[in-house]
This record gives sequence, structure tokens and C-alpha cells, in this order.
Amino acid sequence: MKVALITGITGQDGSYLAELLLEKGYMVHGIKRRASLFNTDRIDHLYQDPHDPNQRLKLHYGDLTDSMNLTRIIQECQPDEIYNLGAMSHVKVSFDMPEYVGNVDGLGTLRILEAVRILGLEKKTRIYQASTSELFGGLPENKNERGFYDENSPLYPRSPYGVAKIYGFWITKNYREAYNIFACNGLLFNHESPRRGETFVTRKITRAVAKIALGLQEKVYLGNLEAKRDWGHAKDYVRMMWMILQADQPEDWVIATGVTTTVRDFVKMAFNEVGIELEFKGEGVEEKAYVTACNHKDFQVEIGKEVLSIDPTYFRPTEVDLLLGDPTKAKEKLGWIPEHDLASLVKDMMKGDVALMKKDVDLLKAGHEILKQVE
Repeated sequence: MKVALITGITGQDGSYLAELLLEKGYMVHGIKRRASLFNTDRIDHLYQDPHDPNQRLKLHYGDLTDSMNLTRIIQECQPDEIYNLGAMSHVKVSFDMPEYVGNVDGLGTLRILEAVRILGLEKKTRIYQASTSELFGGLPENKNERGFYDENSPLYPRSPYGVAKIYGFWITKNYREAYNIFACNGLLFNHESPRRGETFVTRKITRAVAKIALGLQEKVYLGNLEAKRDWGHAKDYVRMMWMILQADQPEDWVIATGVTTTVRDFVKMAFNEVGIELEFKGEGVEEKAYVTACNHKDFQVEIGKEVLSIDPTYFRPTEVDLLLGDPTKAKEKLGWIPEHDLASLVKDMMKGDVALMKKDVDLLKAGHEILKQVE
């Protein structure tokens, strides 16, 4: 039985990857940070009884800032594959806590690589490093001749998150070349799902749209609506992570859809899923969105209602306006084909958030009924 170790297992990618590996018959170990609250919602369906001898998922308390802890866990697990998905991955927040991001996202990668080297696991353990499209920085002059970013595009990160990740990227390549470790970078472009963190723009949008449709929220505040991203489904991307570590040779790979969409169009698609059409008026920080039609029997939002405004505090100090990846290498060499397009991704996210917010509505109704009985 193959053994895998996943850092960041409680996150979006970690939970989908754990599902995939368990389906493939792996023993899966996951590292989670200690917190006073439970933060295992995304994997609770996989982790039922730690005392069950047939349980193939085991969790360990750990942190990418603690080298001794990481070394002990790796020594204990003796993994065939390590997937380093743990990170402080919010670009905007990285400007507020740059030192922490450097420690976790940059040096955290080094600590894993060095642990594998010190423990003499260079020939046994394969390592996947979650790199990022933020390394490219969105500079137009760095695209390839087809207008995309690929494995050969120059790197120019534009945030503390990107700068920290570029250290992780290069130290992974260095250990691959210096110590012959099977270590690979996956330059992931934006990937979303119903499990995406609530502070990321796509999930912020789908949650807000669901609440607005159900009358739980008046409007949503966003930043740069002109920003363009290459959005894929996290399920497709974790499948590619696994494929990367099954390849004959360690290499670096771009994981992307090759299709770009503005934040504004993502907003329109999300509202369309609940039968609401929008009109955008104004420019820059004065831009707003208004309801022009509501065609869903379960959701009735007033025509002309303002449902979106711009908040300048959400702008980044250095903005990356366009990210578009070229997945040609992944498709031609590994046969990776995404199973989800953007429309199905938005549908999946909206379905999940509408169901989630309806639970809140039901709880409110139940609370009102209890109050009536008490009165």
C-alpha cells in the first residue's frame, strides 16, 4: 500500500486530494495545525473513527514553521509521496503579514525537502510542491507567443505571497538537481470549488449571491472587477497533482484551463444561476450592479435593487490584472484533460452555497417558531 503525506489536508485542495488518494487505495497521513476550534469540516466525511484498524486516514498536529515536528512526522510516516499544499495562500492578506508568509510558504518548503534529505529518503519519497500562477506577476511581456504563461515564462511575483512561493519554487528545483530528489512544482492557476475558503473572491461572490437571493444579505462589496483569472475546478487540479508524481521524470508543470474570465463576468454567471440578471453602471470605484430581471420562482429580488458596490480597501497595492495559463505540456505529456469548465464550476459552487444558506433560513424560521411558543 502506498503512503502519502499531505500538508494542508484540511484545506480545499487537501480534502479533494485525500478523497482521490483514498479511492486509489493509499494510506493517507495529513498535517493539521492545532487550533482551539475544530477546522476539519472538509474531511470529516473521510475521518470517522481513529480507533478503527481499517481507517486509512491519520491526522497529525504540525506546522510548516516547525522543522523538528515535520521531520518527526515524515520519519514516522515514511511516505512514498508528499504533497505540500499547506500555505498562507491569500494574496491580499499576504501584504498584511509578509514575514509570516515568508516563513510558512517559503521556508516551510525548505523544511520538508531538508527533512527528506536528512532522513535518507531521497530515493523513496516523491515531493509535490504547490506553486502558483502568482509567480508570473501578470506581465504581458512575459507571455509566450500564444499569449499564455507556460513553464518557460519569466517569473515576476507581485505580492509577498508570490515572493515567498518563488523561494519554494526555486528551492524545490535546487534540491531536485543537487540531491536527485523526485521533487516537482505545480504552477497552479486559480482553482475553485464549493469548498473554497470564504474569503477568496469566487467563494465570496457565490456565498453573497446565495444570501441575496434568499433575502439574507443586501449586497456584496468587491474590489477590482476588471481583474481576469484562469479559473478551474479543484477536483481537476488535484488529479493532476497525483499524475505529476506518477511521471517517469521529475519536472515542473503549469496547471490551468487556458481560458480567462473577468471578476465581473464571474459575478454575472453566479447571479444567472439563481435567475437574476444584472446591469452594471458607473466606472472605477463608482461602479455598481443593479437587478434588471429575476426569473426564478424560488428567489424574488426587487427589480432595480443595488446588489454590488466597489470597496477600494479590497484593491491590492500591486495588482495582477491578467493570469492565463498554457496547459499544453500537461495535456501532451501526461494526458491531463479538465473535466469541468467554468460554467459547471459556477453551477457547482452556487448549488452548494444556496443549499448552505437555505439551512440558515430554516434555522431562522425554527428560531422564530420557538420564540412564538415561548411567548
